[in-house]
Amino acid sequence: MTAGGYKALEDEINHLKTVERPATTRLIEEARAHGDLSENAEYHAAKERQAFIEGRAVELEDKLSRAEIIDISKLSGNSVTFGATVTLVDEDTRAKKKYQIVGDFEANARNGRISISSPIARALIGKTKGDSVEVTAPGGPRSYAILKVEFV
Repeated sequence: MTAGGYKALEDEINHLKTVERPATTRLIEEARAHGDLSENAEYHAAKERQAFIEGRAVELEDKLSRAEIIDISKLSGNSVTFGATVTLVDEDTRAKKKYQIVGDFEANARNGRISISSPIARALIGKTKGDSVEVTAPGGPRSYAILKVEFV
């Protein structure tokens, strides 16, 4: 994962532990004050929220403990690898697209960051400028030409 992705996961864990966890604890305390817990919907909802927060924190901590941080600024080369920013042109529509290949938890296609495990990234890995790639996407097969490979 990139250093930015690692920091984002750390920030989410911190938010869960310092903001969400205390807020949920307060909700549970308030719901307990209402009396009979067996029929208290607020109490059950707050307990479910608490379980989600704790589970998410454990999941993220596990991801961070196993993460390998890749410094993209130290990468270079002509072929597409993790961290590369690739400029493509759709061979049918001539529309240009620019994607950075990142880890699964960093991916956000709207922001031009695609997961290393996505169909398009898997098709691009190892290719170089000028290569043509066929991608089997959910919307059907697409053909792209690689215009540029950079590490920024």
